[in-house]
Amino acid sequence: MSKHTSNKVDKQSSEPVERQVVLPFKQSLAISFKQIRVRFFRSLITTLSLVLAISFLSFVRVSNDVANGLLSTGDPDFRRQLIRAGYDLGPEDVRAETNPKQRWIVILSILVCVVGIVNAQLMAVTERFREIGTMKCLGALDRFILRLFLLEAGMQGVVGAMAGALIGGFFSLLNSVIRFGNASLTHVLLSDVFFSMAFATGVGFFLSLAGVFYPAIIAARMQPVEAMRAEH
Repeated sequence: MSKHTSNKVDKQSSEPVERQVVLPFKQSLAISFKQIRVRFFRSLITTLSLVLAISFLSFVRVSNDVANGLLSTGDPDFRRQLIRAGYDLGPEDVRAETNPKQRWIVILSILVCVVGIVNAQLMAVTERFREIGTMKCLGALDRFILRLFLLEAGMQGVVGAMAGALIGGFFSLLNSVIRFGNASLTHVLLSDVFFSMAFATGVGFFLSLAGVFYPAIIAARMQPVEAMRAEH
């Protein structure tokens, strides 16, 4: 072996070699879906808390859309019915807004939902110490672990938020028909209802990601030796 070749080999051997596991997004999605199936009941509890919070938000917003549709007719009878139903309307008000009581209930339900998601995800991280440690020993990067948790939360968030928005919108329209008759359906704008339900879905998806972000950071930064040594 020549001197030049020997120096080249020594130089290559002195450089650190990093093992990296880079999986395509499709494979990460499949792993996340499998984890949700394995922990179905735990995932179901987390999703139900999200469904309840988003359904109430959707109910309030769609109810306001119905009220605004009735007010747009200019019929004084509809205005009196809305006031009897609890809407705070002045003589010159042309739009119904969420009252402070409903607003605070929505905020509290969202806070409870976020706390529940964070708690459930922290427990999930604790249960998966060895799994996380194994993946890191095989060369998984921090961003790969972070991606898995965010994908799991995102899938649960989409399903839970859409279900909550649909349930809340349905019961809001049903309640409006019972209170104000079929006129509540004929005068409401479907575009407003769709936007309110889409808004509620977006809020639910954001809450799901926000609730899992801190537990996912903890899982991603965990050292492989500590994770493998953890007792359960």
